[in-house]
Amino acid sequence: AAGMAAPTMEERKACWGARDEFWRCLDSHGDDAAKCEKLRRAFESRCPQQWVKHFDKRRDFLKYKKKLETEGFQPPEAAGKS
Repeated sequence: AAGMAAPTMEERKACWGARDEFWRCLDSHGDDAAKCEKLRRAFESRCPQQWVKHFDKRRDFLKYKKKLETEGFQPPEAAGKS
């Protein structure tokens, strides 16, 4: 893929598919990235670098949000004691 050329629809679908498989793998292995290394590599090879960074941040954000929803807000000072 050329530098910053916009990916085609096909390329976008391939990227999203690879991301979804990778994320599903993480979900089923409690976020153990080592178990999903092959899918991670596929994800990185099918998606533009910028997207990989964006999706990684997005996943962290979604996990954080879900954690807040399930556990409620933890004040920072309480976090150290767990």
